[in-house]
Amino acid sequence: MDQIILQNVCKELKGHRVLDHINLTLDKGQICGFFGRNASGKTMLLRAVSGLITIDSGRITVFGKPISEDHSFPDSMGIVIENIGLWKHLTGEENLRLIADIRGQIGREEIRLALQRVGLDPDDKRKYRAYSLGMRQKLALAQAIMEQPDLLLLDEPTNGLDDEAVGLFRQIIREEKERGAACLITTHQKEDIIDLCDRVFKISEGTCTEVQKENR
Repeated sequence: MDQIILQNVCKELKGHRVLDHINLTLDKGQICGFFGRNASGKTMLLRAVSGLITIDSGRITVFGKPISEDHSFPDSMGIVIENIGLWKHLTGEENLRLIADIRGQIGREEIRLALQRVGLDPDDKRKYRAYSLGMRQKLALAQAIMEQPDLLLLDEPTNGLDDEAVGLFRQIIREEKERGAACLITTHQKEDIIDLCDRVFKISEGTCTEVQKENR
C-alpha cells in the first residue's frame, strides 16, 4: 500500500488531549501541510506517525505496516522534529556519515550530494558548534533526505532560513514529491505552505480539518 492511514488516533498528555480522534488518509507522491498555533497538536501528529510516541487509542498504518510496539518506526523515513542531536565537534559531512552508518544504505557520494542540495559545502571544515541557526537547519534537512526515504516528516523546517534558502527548500520538497515520497510539513502560518502543498490541514486543539485550496 502507498498510503499513511490514521484511524481514530487519540493521545493525552497530563490530562490534555493533544490528538483527538484523528482520521487521515495521505498518499505517496503528495505534499501535505499542517498549520496551527503552538501546542495545537502539529508536532505530536508527526511524532505519532514517526513512532516517537505511543498513541493511547486508534491505529496508524504507514505503507501497509502498523506503527505499534512490535513495529515501532516506519521502514523508510526522514525526519526533522524539534532540535536534532548532532555532534558539535564534527563537521557537517562527518555528522551525516555517522548517521548513514546506522543503516549502511548510502556512501560518501550520496552524503555530499545531500549537502550540496541544501546549499552547504561538503568540504566546509567548520565544526557543527560553529554553524549558524540556518546552517543547522539545512544540515537537519540534508540528513532527512540523504537516504531518499519514502516518508518525510518535517516540523517547522524553514525556521532560521533566509528567503533564498526557503526557495531552495521548496524546490527540494517538490523534487522529493516527484521522486514519489510522501512529505508531511508543519508550520504556524497557512500562507507558508498553501502554494507548496497538495493538501492542507488545520490543527486546532488536537483536531484535524482539511482546508480546501482555492483554484489559482
